[in-house]
Amino acid sequence: MKKIKILHLDSNHPLLWEQLENSGFINEADYNSSKEEIEEKIQSYQGIVIRSRFKIDKNFIDKATQLEFIARVGAGLESIDCEYAEKKNIRLVAAPEGNRNAVGEHAMGMLLSLMNKLNRADKLVREGKWIREGNRGFELEGKTIGIIGYGNMGKSFAKKLKGFDVEVLCYDILENISDENAKQVSLEELKMKADVLSLHIPWTAETDKMINATFIESFAKPFWFINTSRGKNVVTDDLVEALKTGKILGAGLDVLEYEKLSFENLFLDEQKPEAFEYLLQAENVLLTPHIAGWTFESHEKLAQTIVDKIKKIYH
Repeated sequence: MKKIKILHLDSNHPLLWEQLENSGFINEADYNSSKEEIEEKIQSYQGIVIRSRFKIDKNFIDKATQLEFIARVGAGLESIDCEYAEKKNIRLVAAPEGNRNAVGEHAMGMLLSLMNKLNRADKLVREGKWIREGNRGFELEGKTIGIIGYGNMGKSFAKKLKGFDVEVLCYDILENISDENAKQVSLEELKMKADVLSLHIPWTAETDKMINATFIESFAKPFWFINTSRGKNVVTDDLVEALKTGKILGAGLDVLEYEKLSFENLFLDEQKPEAFEYLLQAENVLLTPHIAGWTFESHEKLAQTIVDKIKKIYH
């Protein structure tokens, strides 16, 4: 194999570095330099391994004159100008297989917690309030679960639902993706029947702000809402309004509209948006900091998936 130099722009599970090195790749790391500083030396590398540190845009790609692949240790590729990279014959590698189980389990946990008011009940007991009737929950059995986006993550969530005696419906832009865990239907049918909506879609021009007031109101019934996909797929102001009116019965949000592209911080000024303040106080809202796919196991699986795919390119 010819000598392939790989620049690692984020730290990952050590097995990724070790296995690439053992396979004959040359690893170099730069976790701290600015994007501009990286651009000055990127022409020396055939590969990049990144999570979400910065956007790999047209200008960056133009300077990466020897680049053969970009590997993102995660599921989505929205931080990369994929179309331009492919025009330059640069292979794009992602690892949705690596954290799909983690995301499926997290969505399941959020849904059960919301429906059974576990976070609210726990908080009240810690405050010395033993309230039983006020914390009466709902059973999942007999409900209809709607999944939008039936790729790796959506399929994982559907699989987790198998033992709960529910009807699982899925909607996707691809055709013929039904399996033993979910029935593919039109978006209109999903909206007519769903008691729960779980979002498992990438962030694209088509999905940006997809969950807005019009979309929410077009559901026939009030519903629980889970989002482990991307925050910018949801208009938070409209979500909060639906929580206030009862159209959305509860929301489990692992991602927020206010996140930075790197997902490492919330992009908030001193003054928090009014909708965000509401979410922080609402008892029927469960918030986590973009950790659905962030388990100890997925940390290793993501790295292994990326190693295997890079090796496949050259072996």
